[in-house]
Amino acid sequence: MINRTSRGKNRPKPSAKAKAVDLLSRSDQSIRRLTEKLTRKEYSEEEIQETIEWLQDKHYIDDEAGCRRRFEYLYESSSYSVKQICAKLMQKGYDSSLVRSCVPDDIYARELEKAGRVVRSKFKPGADFRKMQQYMYGKGFDYSAARDAIEDYRQEWPEEE
Repeated sequence: MINRTSRGKNRPKPSAKAKAVDLLSRSDQSIRRLTEKLTRKEYSEEEIQETIEWLQDKHYIDDEAGCRRRFEYLYESSSYSVKQICAKLMQKGYDSSLVRSCVPDDIYARELEKAGRVVRSKFKPGADFRKMQQYMYGKGFDYSAARDAIEDYRQEWPEEE
């Protein structure tokens, strides 16, 4: 059995720059999120600010590019609604105006496709219309896209005798 209590006791605390680079090597971080993580590790405000500026000078951290990359990835490859994607990015520390700037002008077709996929996977034919609507609205789908996806799904149901 490994004695976990002695792990790392004799190691010196890495510099804020080293810790920040280590965190960035694992995943993209927003400036706010990286600042929060360094603050929790008890680095000084001055050291954190100096580190953030250094990272920006070296182009290791860029909120705008990171936000756009994450938005495009989630927009293309997930079944999340645009509202869910925006909420996830804001949780990651990106500014709301930056997140909103990533949203395309016309999202109806994409929302309709993703809402259709979600409603088909979540509900069986014959499910209550209001329950489906409530679920889809709760997931943040656009009202008209959710309603149209539900209607399209209901059109596929076999006729009742």
